Amino acid sequence: MSVEKYLKPEVVRQISRLDLRAQFVVRGFLQGLHASPFHGFSVEFSEHRKYTSGDDPKDIDWLVYAKTDKYYVKKFEAETNITGYLVMDLSQSMGYTHRQELTKFDYAISLAAALCYLMVQQQDPVGLVTFDQKIRSSVPPKSKRTQIGNVLSLLARLKPTGQTDIAYSISQLSAMLRHRSLIMLFSDLLADPEPIIQSLRRVRHGGHDMILFHILDEAEVNFPFEGMLELEDPESSERMEVDATGFRDEYLQEIREFRDMYRRECIQTGIDYVPLDTSMQFDKALTEYLLSRRHRM
Repeated sequence: MSVEKYLKPEVVRQISRLDLRAQFVVRGFLQGLHASPFHGFSVEFSEHRKYTSGDDPKDIDWLVYAKTDKYYVKKFEAETNITGYLVMDLSQSMGYTHRQELTKFDYAISLAAALCYLMVQQQDPVGLVTFDQKIRSSVPPKSKRTQIGNVLSLLARLKPTGQTDIAYSISQLSAMLRHRSLIMLFSDLLADPEPIIQSLRRVRHGGHDMILFHILDEAEVNFPFEGMLELEDPESSERMEVDATGFRDEYLQEIREFRDMYRRECIQTGIDYVPLDTSMQFDKALTEYLLSRRHRM
């Protein structure tokens, strides 16, 4: 099977067990790294980091330079580990799917499970936090192999049902954190942006790193509808009827602006913003995790 297939949501969806699904995605991803121009990339994340000014040139690994044409130094043990929190939005809107394939929530859970595998493989402690209007459950970070089972068994039982208060939940999480951490937030962000952005800024001011996986359904991004259409707000159940054809351009403009606003805010705040939709391969998101991990070194 080609590496591409490992990373396609419609293929991954057919694997019902979350642990097998996560292994499948990570295996394809790592195979792709080894087979790509990034072949030096996977070396870097295990034992090396890029040479930066201030490093001792004596620490440069010339074998890696010969392979990649880039300067790397060996990482010291203290530099290598990063504590990660997978943070899942349980809001009802995350349960939406247009084509009845992967919901936004299924996509988020598949991605979180794969990241959990990847982090434990790197011996990084990883934990899980879930929220709707407030934090609902948490698994404290650990780096042992048994942690994969702990995180995945909770992920597999989750259901997106509630209303959400993203800003309050992020503030709660920020107050829980004792050490500098990497927070990986999975959400469609379908709520008032202003308080959310304020809470993201507070996390960064607390010294934590963050990757914001902004997950929308492919139909929310592409708006494939025509004719009269009834739209329903999944959390308030309010309905309205619109002429989809006449509404399309205005809608697409609004979605573009919505994502651009988050991208701008995240760049200013130093947060990695990853816009995803449920038709996209998982490798984009996993690469962002590795890039973010590198930035911390």
